[in-house]
Amino acid sequence: MNNSIYEKLTALDFIIVAVYLVTLLIIGYVVSVKQSKKNETLFLAGNSLNWYNIGFNMWGTNVGPSSLLAFASIGYATGIVAGNFEWYAFVFLMLLAMVFAPRYIASKVNTMPEYMGNRYGDSTQTILAWYAMVKILVSWLSLGLFSGGVLVRQILGIPMWQSVTVLVIFSGIFTYAGGLKAIAKVNVFQMILLIVVSLTLSYLGLQKVGGIEALIAKTPSNFWNLVRPADDAHYPWPAILLGYPVAAVAFFCTDQSMVQSVLGAKNLEQGQLGVNFIGWLKVMALPLFMLPGILCYVLYPELGDNSDLAYMTMVTNLFPSGMNGLVICVMIAVLVATIGSSLNALSTVFTNDIYVKKMNPQASVQDQIKIGRLTIAAGCVLSILIAVAIDNIKGQNLFNIFQAVLGFLAPSLSVVFLLSVFWKRTTKKAVNATLSWGSAFSLFVGILYLWIFPADAYPVWPHFLLISFYIFAVLLVAAIIISLVDKNPEINETDETDIPKTSKRVKLLFGLLGISIFVLYMIFNFN
Repeated sequence: MNNSIYEKLTALDFIIVAVYLVTLLIIGYVVSVKQSKKNETLFLAGNSLNWYNIGFNMWGTNVGPSSLLAFASIGYATGIVAGNFEWYAFVFLMLLAMVFAPRYIASKVNTMPEYMGNRYGDSTQTILAWYAMVKILVSWLSLGLFSGGVLVRQILGIPMWQSVTVLVIFSGIFTYAGGLKAIAKVNVFQMILLIVVSLTLSYLGLQKVGGIEALIAKTPSNFWNLVRPADDAHYPWPAILLGYPVAAVAFFCTDQSMVQSVLGAKNLEQGQLGVNFIGWLKVMALPLFMLPGILCYVLYPELGDNSDLAYMTMVTNLFPSGMNGLVICVMIAVLVATIGSSLNALSTVFTNDIYVKKMNPQASVQDQIKIGRLTIAAGCVLSILIAVAIDNIKGQNLFNIFQAVLGFLAPSLSVVFLLSVFWKRTTKKAVNATLSWGSAFSLFVGILYLWIFPADAYPVWPHFLLISFYIFAVLLVAAIIISLVDKNPEINETDETDIPKTSKRVKLLFGLLGISIFVLYMIFNFN
């Protein structure tokens, strides 16, 4: 293991990191004290979040340490094609803001299981609560922690279990102290730091290459195409067009870790503006995350198949001594953002949907905080174990592991939430069957794909995004059939007359964002 970045660390670097860690813990402590005085829980920040808190927090949760590694890795190997996962997300962010958020906020719920429970009853709420906790543990906590562990392992050369243990302990302490309000407030600063450091890295790389024109001249022409041919081995356009929406609906519109920032908004408009803001932040994915990888392809082609090292290779070779401490702070920042939000989401779901709903309906605020913190501790332990297991997946690059796992967790959630909102004939029996049996089927296929018959050894598998779409289609048809043949249907009859209207300002901003995304797709398909 090359520990060149560790060898370049100076006393100044260690001082910067130490000051940063202490500052984070002080923020968590101060917010915790203020919450106890106001008798607030840890979960929804007392419905006090403004649009910029929401946007930065959702982006911080979404970005995670994976973006620093995975997008640079894909940039090194294939160019900007991973931009689809950022820019295509506009459609689903708009769906969250315009369709789902008004219903969530009008219902005044704390969690996604609670929302579905109000529509279909306790059994649906319980099933979805347990499924949501599994999803948070695997797709957020463990994968985020795993990518953070990869970063630490690249820097220090220590085993994965040691890397993830140190990282989760710090993230857990911060979340334990301050909850969502602390996470949201500190994420504004952390994400600005991420932007500054990554833009600086891209700028230094461009300077060394000789500018944009020189970079384009030294890279394959298809590096700058978002849309790849249908027979492309890595990212064929049908897989992205059909498969990505399955994961994106579940990810942006139904996932507690993402949606809870909107639930903590001061009002609907602030929540919608926050969702719009994350869309603009995602436009920056090219210079922040993908460009360092493309630059690394030109500057350090000797990496070859080790494309996961692209980001740290750029850091090691381009940043002067003294700035490495800032890079480590950025790593901590994105890790705390993802792991902290995920731990808070896990504790929110368990406390509200299991503990208060099933075990102690008269629980006081202090009881809820205590249980929430115990859940955070348990989540830390479980996420370490799962992250180490993920480290044993062979034959997949980091980005594909993330997308594949999400793709197998997403179909059942996308089916039940889309049907519940767009088809009032959907019945409780169909929802429960999809969440239980449908999820079991989807996860079984995922285990086959990732572990038992891995795709690299058994090339008969379709692209993992297409597998996700096929599962979604099967579950969707099954849920419709179950609803139609149900002789004693328990049908959602919720009154939607009180759903607040979307303001003209929000519609205008989403229109501008949509035009910007369209222009980007036109620009980056010129070869």
